[in-house]
Amino acid sequence: MKFDVTVIGSGPGGYVAAIRCAQLGLKTAIIERYSTLGGTCLNVGCIPSKALLDSSEHYHNAEKKFAMHGIQLDNLAVDMKAMIGRKNTVVSDTCKGIDFLMKKNKIQVFEGHGSFVDKNTIQVSDKKDNSKVLHTLQTDKVIIATGSKPIAPPAFNYDKKRIITSTESLNLEKVPKSMVVIGAGVIGLELGSVYARLGTKVEVVEYADAVLATMDKDIGKEMKKVLKKELKINFHLNHMVTEVSSTSRQVTVKAKSRKDDKEIEFKADYCLIAIGRKAYTDQLGLEHVGVQVDERGRIETNEHLQTNIEGIYAIGDVVKGAMLAHKAEEEGVYVAEHICGQHPHINYNLIPGVVYTWPEVAAVGQTEQQLKDAGIPIKVGKFPFKALGRARASTDTDGFVKVIAHKETDEVLGVHMIGARVADVIAEAVVAMEYRASAEDISRISHAHPTFTEAVKEAALAATDNRPLHI
Repeated sequence: MKFDVTVIGSGPGGYVAAIRCAQLGLKTAIIERYSTLGGTCLNVGCIPSKALLDSSEHYHNAEKKFAMHGIQLDNLAVDMKAMIGRKNTVVSDTCKGIDFLMKKNKIQVFEGHGSFVDKNTIQVSDKKDNSKVLHTLQTDKVIIATGSKPIAPPAFNYDKKRIITSTESLNLEKVPKSMVVIGAGVIGLELGSVYARLGTKVEVVEYADAVLATMDKDIGKEMKKVLKKELKINFHLNHMVTEVSSTSRQVTVKAKSRKDDKEIEFKADYCLIAIGRKAYTDQLGLEHVGVQVDERGRIETNEHLQTNIEGIYAIGDVVKGAMLAHKAEEEGVYVAEHICGQHPHINYNLIPGVVYTWPEVAAVGQTEQQLKDAGIPIKVGKFPFKALGRARASTDTDGFVKVIAHKETDEVLGVHMIGARVADVIAEAVVAMEYRASAEDISRISHAHPTFTEAVKEAALAATDNRPLHI
C-alpha cells in the first residue's frame, strides 16, 4: 500500500491534516491506535468535558438561580448515570462525524499502533501486541500527530481508581462527597467545577501562587474569587504536594506550604491529578529514523514543522507550544499546504486560549505582565460585565473584558476576558488583532445591544482615551 501522506494519530490535528491533504489531491492514510477516531480531544478531553460542564451548569442553575427567575422546582436531583450517558452519546456522535469525514474525503483508515520502520515505511501493529504487524504502508511523507497524555508522577501513586486523571474523572458512577484537585490550571478548574456544581466539596492544591498562573494576573484573581463565592471551592496556592496515597475507600493528600513549610493534609473520596500533559511518542520507532526530541520528549521541528528528517513532520501536542486542539488543527492545515508547495502562515501569538468554567475565560495576545517585562509602553482598558444590561438580564454579572493597547500606536496587543460566553466573544478580538486593529477601531464598530460583546467595545473605549459610555 503506497500513500503520498500517512498521518499517525486521529485527534484534531491529525484528522484535519488528513482532510486538508486529501482536499489537495494527496492519497492519504491515517492510523489510529484506538477503535474510535478523534484522539484525546473527542474521546476523553475537550468534547466529553464540555458535555459534563454544560450538564453540571444546568443543575447548578436549577439549584441556585432558577428561583430568582420565578421558576420553582421540587425534588431536584442528579442522575449521574443519565448525565454520563448523555456525555457518551455526544462523544459517540462526534466521533461518527469524523468517520464520515474520512469516508467523504477518501482517506484510508488503519486501526492499530503506527511506528516507523524507516522514513518511508510505517508498520501498523496490534495495539496489545506490537510484535503482531497488521499492515505495512509505504509513504512519501509522514505527519506525526499522536497528541499527549496526562502527567502522573510516580510519587502520586496514580491507580485509576481513587487517584485519577481527567480520563477517569469523566466516568465516575456517582457524585463524590469530596475531591482534592492537584493543579489550578485549565483542566483542574474545569473538572473541579463539574463536581463542585453537583455538590462535591472540592479542595484545589496549586504549586504556583496564582490560579491560572500562565494567564493574565487579573483573570486568575477574578476566577479564584468567583469559584470560591459561587461553588465554595477552596484554594491552597503556593503549596507543594508531598504525598498521595489511597485505600479502597478514600485518598490522603499531603502538601507543604512553599512559604513556611507548614504541612496540610486532606482526606477525600478522590484525588484528581491535573498538573499538565506530556507529549505521547511511546514506541513510535523515532530511533529507527533518527527523529530528534527535546528534554521533555517533544519532537523538534523547524519553522515549517518538519523534523530533522526530510519528509517527516510533527504537529499538535507532540511539538512545542500551547497544547490546544485548535492550534493542532492550524498546524495540520499548515503542513498539508506546505507539502503541496503553498506558503501558509500561522501567527502563534494570536491563537486564543479558553477555559470553559463558568464564567468562561478567554484570552489572545500578550498579558499585561509580558508586555511590561518587554518594556513595551501600554495602556489598559477594563469594563465589568455587571455594567451590561444583557448580563444583568441573564444574571451573569461576574467578570470583565480587558483590552491592552500600545500606548503610542493604539494597536491592540492583548485581550483578556472572564465572563459569560467569552469563549465565543474572543473571536472578535482575534479578528481585530489579525488585522492589527487599534483600540479605537474596535470602539468605533457598532455592537448590537443588548449583548455581551458590548463589553469589548466599552473596554476598547476605556483603553483608547478612558471614555467608556456605560460606567
